[in-house]
Amino acid sequence: MLTILGFAMIATFLVLIMTKKMSPIAALVLIPALFCVAAGKGAHLGDYVIDGVTGLAPTAAMLMFAIVYFGVMIDVGLFDPVVRGILRFCKADPMRVVVGTAALAAIVSLDGDGSTTFMITVSAMYPLYKRLGMSLVVMTGVAAMANGVMNTVPWGGPTARAATALKLDAADIFVPMIPALLVGLLGVLGLAYVLGLRERRRLGALRIADDESVETKETVLVGAGAGAGAGGGRLGKRPVGGGTGEADGGDDGGDLLKGLDPDRPTLRPRLYWFNALLTGTLITAMILELLPIPVLFLLGAALALSVNYPRLPDQKARIAAHADNVLNVSGMVFAAAVFTGVLQGTGMVDSMAGRLVDAVPEGLGPHMALVTGVLSLPLTYFMSNDGFYFGVLPVLAEAGAAHGVTPLEMARASLVGQPLHMSSPLVPAVYVLVGMARVEFGDHTRFVVKWAALTCLLILTAGILFGTI
Repeated sequence: MLTILGFAMIATFLVLIMTKKMSPIAALVLIPALFCVAAGKGAHLGDYVIDGVTGLAPTAAMLMFAIVYFGVMIDVGLFDPVVRGILRFCKADPMRVVVGTAALAAIVSLDGDGSTTFMITVSAMYPLYKRLGMSLVVMTGVAAMANGVMNTVPWGGPTARAATALKLDAADIFVPMIPALLVGLLGVLGLAYVLGLRERRRLGALRIADDESVETKETVLVGAGAGAGAGGGRLGKRPVGGGTGEADGGDDGGDLLKGLDPDRPTLRPRLYWFNALLTGTLITAMILELLPIPVLFLLGAALALSVNYPRLPDQKARIAAHADNVLNVSGMVFAAAVFTGVLQGTGMVDSMAGRLVDAVPEGLGPHMALVTGVLSLPLTYFMSNDGFYFGVLPVLAEAGAAHGVTPLEMARASLVGQPLHMSSPLVPAVYVLVGMARVEFGDHTRFVVKWAALTCLLILTAGILFGTI
């Protein structure tokens, strides 16, 4: 019964947000509450929610102060040279822009934190997508997949969890998987190239003048390239700086486009190297785990505000300027806490995982690594990494061991689903991505799921061919 309710709850949630019948926040709260009552455990709903909120509170705190920190860095002009460099490299070519998005997200992902990656990537690329009139779901999809592949670095989370759960060395898991992961990353870059060519055909001839304005006289498809439901099929003439239909979330992007204004009053050019050093130190401290990430961003945000804006009214103005993003993202995280709290508290997650493991035919025992790789796609999408790696993987590994499959092979196979996992509604970082990009979560999901699943299968195939899985 719990298994059926669990899958039904997830399916109901996805259908409602993808069809835009409910907002993600409302669906994350109301759907699990209803299914908790249906499971006969409505009296414990409060306990489940509090447990979920307690577990995600550090993540919410980290996102709140990280948004303030990177928002201030955008205000003071830290990323302006990056954006100008990308503009010069891309030369208004949508294909280069999409490939550049994938490359930038992959490089920044080396810090091991998805939220940081998405904030930096969107901050740098959003103005360019808006100026060229490109589909924003292409940006969010490519960034999420590139981050998903790179999220497997030992300090990124999944590899460390797999190593801990199976009592293995993280390096022994990760290093042999590098060739397969590189194939996956090349697959993301190849997909970015194809999507970029699609955007180039849609937008026609573009050019960026010396003042970085964009001009076009071509007739374009508004909203094309964003998948079904993104407003594709409507023809019209418009300046390239306009929106791209529903995929843009209905926002004209004016605020972030103003972020490139060389005369904006928030710039602090004399403090550029201080801000660059502060950001580099912050990321290094995260990688070295000198302090918990929420504490690092809290200290970083306070220091950035105090040094760049010594006057109290200026500090209040900067905080107010980013309050919308803070509220939207932190609210989404706490709403997700209701969803995860009910899934775990009612036992739905354990029941779903057990049923899936039991459904594996006995004849597939010697191929449990392959089975684990395939199962990692839906399981890491519908479950948290903690739930999968600490709850399901040990069970799968035990079944594999009975057939001679080593724990190392099982651990490596368990990493395969990460490109899809990074777009899961249970991953707080994805709300940073879609929130900053002004993209509806349902649009992002419709666009990215098929491509992310294909990337996962590419990594799995490469792992088998290289003999690491």
